[in-house]
Amino acid sequence: MAFLNNVLEPPAYGWTDEKGELVKPTPKQIIKEFFSRLNVFRDRKNWLSFMSWMMVVVLTPMLFLFIFKYFSIPLLIAAFVYSMIVMGTHGTIWHHRYCTHGAYQFKNNFWRFITQNLTLKIIPEEIYAVSHHVHHALSDTPGDPYNAQGGFLYCFLADVNHQPIARNMSEKEYECCVKLMKHTGVTCNTYAQYQKWGTLANPIRSIIGVALNWGFWFTAFYLIGGLGLSFTLFGAAGFWAVGVRTFNYEGHGKGEDKRRHGVDFNREDMSINQVWPGLVAGEWHNNHHLYPNSARSGFKPWQVDSAWYFIKFMHTIGAVSSYRDNKAQFYAEYYDPHISGLEAAKPEVVKAYDQEQGVLIPERA
Repeated sequence: MAFLNNVLEPPAYGWTDEKGELVKPTPKQIIKEFFSRLNVFRDRKNWLSFMSWMMVVVLTPMLFLFIFKYFSIPLLIAAFVYSMIVMGTHGTIWHHRYCTHGAYQFKNNFWRFITQNLTLKIIPEEIYAVSHHVHHALSDTPGDPYNAQGGFLYCFLADVNHQPIARNMSEKEYECCVKLMKHTGVTCNTYAQYQKWGTLANPIRSIIGVALNWGFWFTAFYLIGGLGLSFTLFGAAGFWAVGVRTFNYEGHGKGEDKRRHGVDFNREDMSINQVWPGLVAGEWHNNHHLYPNSARSGFKPWQVDSAWYFIKFMHTIGAVSSYRDNKAQFYAEYYDPHISGLEAAKPEVVKAYDQEQGVLIPERA
C-alpha cells in the first residue's frame, strides 16, 4: 500500500489539503495542469501523455472525413459497432482484466500479442494499468487518480494530470513498478532510461509499435471497404478514446452515492453497475470492484459480458491457459443471502423488489 500511495506523480495542486481532505481543484487549475504536463518542450518526460493525446488529435480529422465525405448508414453502423462494442470490449479484455488484474493467463506470447493488437493501439498500457492498481487501493479516497468527487474534469483529464508514474522513484521502487507491467509484454526502460524519460515505456519502441499497429489496421480496413471504411473506423476509435475518459466519473456515481440495494453489492466504494457499459463492453463496475481479479464481471444472467465471452472462447481454443471466475462466490456470498433475506420478509416486499428489478426471483443461470 505504501508503494501504491507514491507510485503516481502528484499534480501541482496535490492530492490532499492540510487537513488530509481531497483537494478539489478549480477547472482553471485542472486545465493549467493538463497543458503543463503535455508540454514536451518544457520537459521531455511528458512525452507519453503528449503521445496519447496526439493520437486523438490525429484521429479527429478522420472522424470529420467520415461525417462530411463518406457518411452512409452502413458506415454509421460500422462506426457504432467498432467504437462502442469492439473498442470497448477490447479495453476491458486487454487493459482492464489482463494488464491490470491478470484475471487470466495466455498459453504463450503469440496469443498475448494477438490479443493486444486486436484493435487500434491508443491507450498506453503503462498509463492505464499502474494507475488502475492505485484506483482500486484508494478508490474514492484522496490519491485515487480518477476520484469522481473531484468533478468531471478531474476524471476526464486524469490520464495526463494524475495517472503518469512518479518521476523520482528509487531504483528499488522502479523495479516494483516494472513488476506490475512484466506480464503485459511491454519492454520496460532500464532505471537509467527511466531517469531520462520518466516512464516505463520507451518512446522509440512505443512510437514504432503504434505506427505498425495503425498501418496494419488501416490497410486491412482499406482492403475490406476502401478509404471510407478506414477513415470511419479510425475516426470511431478516436471517438471512443475521448468517450472512455468519462467512464470512471459516471461509474462512480458522479461523486455521489448512487448505489442501489440488491444491485450494487460492493459497499467499499461508490462504484455502480451501469447497463450501457455492461452491455457494450462487459463492464459491470460494482461487480468488478467486488471481485477485481475475476475474468467475468457479468454475474447475473441478464448482465451481458462480451469480454468474458471472448476470454472463455480463447480458453476453449487453447489460447488462454487459465482464468478466474467468481460468479459462484458472488451468488454464495452476496446474492443468495440477499434473496433469502427478501424471502423472509413480507410477500409484498418480495413482489415489489421483483417488479423493480424486472427479473424473476431467484434469477439463477
